[in-house]
Amino acid sequence: MSGTAPPDHTVNWFAKAETLSEALPYMRRFAGKTFVIKYGGHAMGDQNLANLFARDVVLLKQVGINPVVVHGGGPQIGAMLERLKIKSSFVDGLRVTDAETVEIVEMVLAGSINKAIVAAINAAGGKAVGLSGKDGDMIRARRLTRTTIDPDSHIERVLDLGFVGEPEAIDPAILSVFARSDIIPVIAPTGIGSDGATYNINADTVAGAIAAALNATRLLMLTDVVGVLDKDKRLIAKLTLESAQALIADGTISGGMIPKIETCTSAVIQGVEASVILDGRVPHALLLEIFTSGGAGTLIQR
Repeated sequence: MSGTAPPDHTVNWFAKAETLSEALPYMRRFAGKTFVIKYGGHAMGDQNLANLFARDVVLLKQVGINPVVVHGGGPQIGAMLERLKIKSSFVDGLRVTDAETVEIVEMVLAGSINKAIVAAINAAGGKAVGLSGKDGDMIRARRLTRTTIDPDSHIERVLDLGFVGEPEAIDPAILSVFARSDIIPVIAPTGIGSDGATYNINADTVAGAIAAALNATRLLMLTDVVGVLDKDKRLIAKLTLESAQALIADGTISGGMIPKIETCTSAVIQGVEASVILDGRVPHALLLEIFTSGGAGTLIQR
């Protein structure tokens, strides 16, 4: 019998055992560390992927990592506005948000989406609590301004985006309390201005700002692409701050990937150990990135 190949199910067990063994040093290294996870895109819209994401986040907490989830919700906001017959427009990828629209934005982000993610994490065995940036005065926001050049007069003018904001200050006190407990915070990207107004903030920007304020070990950006690709469309596993800027300059990184890279590099400059862009459409992408030597996306560090 010594020369007989083991049955298929035994081979599978060996593979699983090997995976767990490979994960052990990473569990030790990251125990007690904070990981900020930006959750959005296709992964959030697919129920099976959403359930797997919830289980993975619970596992991170179980092995001693402190996960902080920041979520988006653009498609869901758009669907609700359409359902209510409220027209909205975009400028440079940002939704122009008037007083009526910001109420819907807050209702969808801090309401239905946030609570669905919280419920999924709780159903997977975790203890999640939903927050918005207004809770605990966590995110102080200021109005985001954009300028454009009139093509005829060549005069620069300021665009009014309404209640679209950017983080002015992050108070991580409430998150520090959760870090010392078994609670997983799930954050909707809204903030409060000095005038008491609610501001809609890009989720990537919020995740980067929170990661910097918490001095996180990782900022993990789940996206709908495999990561940063070179000119031959091959995944780039690692980038330095300098090489990331060079790829933007030569056009290798373009379009919607540019602001994501800028968020990641800004977080690293402000003290985050590394940022990662990875494909949220891949089942268990978080675990593959964190607990295997190969990783699953593009890691950006000094």
